[in-house]
Amino acid sequence: MGRWNWVGRRGRRAAIVLAASVSCASVSCSTGPVVTESPRTIQIQQTWQLQPGDSVGNYQIAAGLGDISIELDGGKVYAPFDGRVQPNVRDCVLFSSPDVPAYLFRLCGLQRPRLGQVKQGTAIGSGQYLHFATLRKLPEGTWTIVEPSESILEQLLNPS
Repeated sequence: MGRWNWVGRRGRRAAIVLAASVSCASVSCSTGPVVTESPRTIQIQQTWQLQPGDSVGNYQIAAGLGDISIELDGGKVYAPFDGRVQPNVRDCVLFSSPDVPAYLFRLCGLQRPRLGQVKQGTAIGSGQYLHFATLRKLPEGTWTIVEPSESILEQLLNPS
């Protein structure tokens, strides 16, 4: 059902995945100081039949409509601004920043993400793949998935 577009860029391949919405379960490990907080939940305006954590043919949904999947090959992901990394669900975290208050960035697939307050350019995790989504807050308080900015993706992949 999905169509994959592969784009080469500095040895990384980005895949636009058209499948189902991503969600992952609580993150409990950190490379920095231990931060204990409850997973943050958000209400996303769009809904799809397949939801986060659903399985299809013994495989768990890992990326979906609106997400960009990037092959990291063990590479790191960096904070694009000063901000906060919070657990979301499964292996996803949410990054928020007062520099872009109407946006949240959902990062899934990171191993041992650094939770809590982070400075711009700080490594917040690494992994084989990053499933990334940009969420924009709507006036009624729900969130919608929007196309990510290439410059934000560059900041996530290259420390400043």
